Amino acid sequence: MATKMIREVIVETIDAEMARDPDVIMLGEDIVGGNGSAGGPEAIGGIWSTSTGLWGKYGPDRVIDTPISESAIIGAAAGASLSGKRAIAEIMFADFIGVCLDQIWNQVAKFRYMFGGKSRCPVTIRMVYGAGFNAAAQHSQSIHAMVTAMPGLKVVMPSTPADAKGLLTAAIRDDDPVIFLEHKALYATRGDVPDGEYILPFGHARQVTQGDDVTVLATGLMVGFAERAAKNLAEEGIGCDLIDLRTTSPLDEEAILDSVERTGRLMIVDESPPRCGLATDLAALVASKAFASLRAPIELVTAPHSPIPFARELESAYLPSSDKIEAAALRLMSYRRG
Repeated sequence: MATKMIREVIVETIDAEMARDPDVIMLGEDIVGGNGSAGGPEAIGGIWSTSTGLWGKYGPDRVIDTPISESAIIGAAAGASLSGKRAIAEIMFADFIGVCLDQIWNQVAKFRYMFGGKSRCPVTIRMVYGAGFNAAAQHSQSIHAMVTAMPGLKVVMPSTPADAKGLLTAAIRDDDPVIFLEHKALYATRGDVPDGEYILPFGHARQVTQGDDVTVLATGLMVGFAERAAKNLAEEGIGCDLIDLRTTSPLDEEAILDSVERTGRLMIVDESPPRCGLATDLAALVASKAFASLRAPIELVTAPHSPIPFARELESAYLPSSDKIEAAALRLMSYRRG
C-alpha cells in the first residue's frame, strides 16, 4: 500500500484500465495538454494533470484531444460506447454541463430504458466540480444534485485516494453511464491506496467516524470538514456517526436509516445550495422513513441559495465549514421537545 494524491490515482487508474481493456478510450478538451502548441504533446497532461503520460502510451486513437465543445465530447463518447467502446469523457469544469445537457439527460441516461435493455452505454463522464479555488461563479459549482435527479445515471463522489481508485475502476467497468465527480480542491489530498486491482461497489457508504449522538452525512470535500468537526466534538463528549455517501445514485439508504435510528439526530453537510438539493432530498428520506426516531429537527449545513462569490473571504463565508458543523451539532444536542 502506497501513499498517493487523488490526482495521481486518477491517472494510474485510467492507465490500468486502458492497459487491461483495449476498448477503453479517453476524450476531452486539452487532455493531451499542449498538443499542437509550442509545449508539444504531454506538456501538462491536461489542466488538472489527470491524463499525464497517457497520450504517449496509447496514442491519438485512444487519447483523443477534442474541440472546445462539450456537446461534441459527450456525443462522441456516447456513440463510441454504444458501438462497443468504453469511453471516458472529461468535462473540464462541471459548470459546463449545460452545454451538453441534452446528450447526458435525454440520450445517455435513457438509452438502456428506451431500447428495452437491448443496448448498453458504458460511458464514464468525469467532471471537475466544487469551490475553494476562488474560481468564481461559473467555475466553482457543485452540480451533483442535478445529475442525481436524472434517472439512468450513476453518480459518484470520491473523497479519498483509495475511494478514487476503487470507484473509478468500478465506473469504467460499469455497463451503465456514470457521472464521476472530482473535487478540484481534493486533487492534492494524500492517502493510502491499496496495491493491485481494487474495486468498490456503488451504493455502499463509508463510515468515517462512529458515534451515538449525531448522524452526519457528507460527500466530497465536505467529508474532511465534517471529520475535523467530529474530532473536536468528540473532545466535548459528542459522538458523531459520520457517513461518507460515496455515491448519491445509487444511495445507501440502509446505512443512513440505521444510523439515524441509533442516534436520533441528523445533520446533512452539502456544498450545493439547499433548494431542491441533495441535502433536502436526504432530509425528506429520513423524515419519511425514520421520523419516529428523530429527537430533534434535522440540521442542514449548506451553501446559501446564491451564486458562488469570487473574493476569497466571501467564498470562505459561502462554504460550509468545520465551525458551522460544530455549531449545528451543538444545536442538535441542546434541543429539547417542548
